[in-house]
Amino acid sequence: MSNNNQDQFNVLRKINKNPKSTQRQLAEELGFSLGKLNYCLKALKDKGLIKINNFQNNPNKFGYVYILTPKGISEKTKLTLNFMKRKMKEYDELKREIEE
Repeated sequence: MSNNNQDQFNVLRKINKNPKSTQRQLAEELGFSLGKLNYCLKALKDKGLIKINNFQNNPNKFGYVYILTPKGISEKTKLTLNFMKRKMKEYDELKREIEE
């Protein structure tokens, strides 16, 4: 998985866990700069994987909700399966090395 895909996967996971997270919270939890997070969010939105809704009547003007689209849920599932397959392969390789 490329770094870009890994970053987008991590953003999808965080959004799925807490759709009302602020950009600052997401960036801090992921170890991203705000610029990098904005780049990832825009890419995910452009791919149709998330929707970004804001609440204009919110007094703090920072009230955004990030929603995984059906396509986003599907992509997150695919990325999760690929991640798990890669980790299982690494585990099997390490196990063989130890047994040798």
